[in-house]
Amino acid sequence: MASYDFYFTRLMYDSGDWDVDIRMPSNVLNSLVEYTTLRVDPVERVVALSDPKMLEAPFCYLAGHKLVQFSPAERKNFERYVRGGGFVFVDDCNHDVDGLFAKSFEAELARMFGPKALHKIPNNHRIYSSFFEFDGPPNTGVELNGWGDDLVHDYLKAIEFNGRVRVLYSNKDYGCEWDYDFRNKRFLAIDNTRFAVNIIQYALGA
Repeated sequence: MASYDFYFTRLMYDSGDWDVDIRMPSNVLNSLVEYTTLRVDPVERVVALSDPKMLEAPFCYLAGHKLVQFSPAERKNFERYVRGGGFVFVDDCNHDVDGLFAKSFEAELARMFGPKALHKIPNNHRIYSSFFEFDGPPNTGVELNGWGDDLVHDYLKAIEFNGRVRVLYSNKDYGCEWDYDFRNKRFLAIDNTRFAVNIIQYALGA
């Protein structure tokens, strides 16, 4: 079996709609190959949140639009993974702060980690300089087009343990922003997947 430094794991959960932005993973994986020296598995892995196999992943992605209600097994694995040093990037595809996904997922986090665990991270956080340099979270086209709550969110939120982000939480809908065939990046003035490289490099310990 090939040896990889990184593979992309999407978390499948019973409630809501986990299977969104289907071209995003291959686009992000292409960027890792293009910009880094990581040995990257080119195929996205989809693993049930309730499956103990997710505990082995170096990085997990969870997204959706709808109500999130974790089962006991899903909740147990999520909490165990995060407290054990895993990294989950969670993206609200509604790009709002009052929608079903945001409210229900944040309630799940509060149930697992306490009501004050999720907090805004500063725009000089290490995640913004782990590979490329950013002065905060890059804006997305869906924000600038006035969808969602008509706000451009100038922050990301996180849950941290021992000084490291373990859950990175976005209301900016990066999944939709990066959901295109990687071959179309040549038409962009600046590759908008660069921040995904930062997130993954940070998750791997940068």
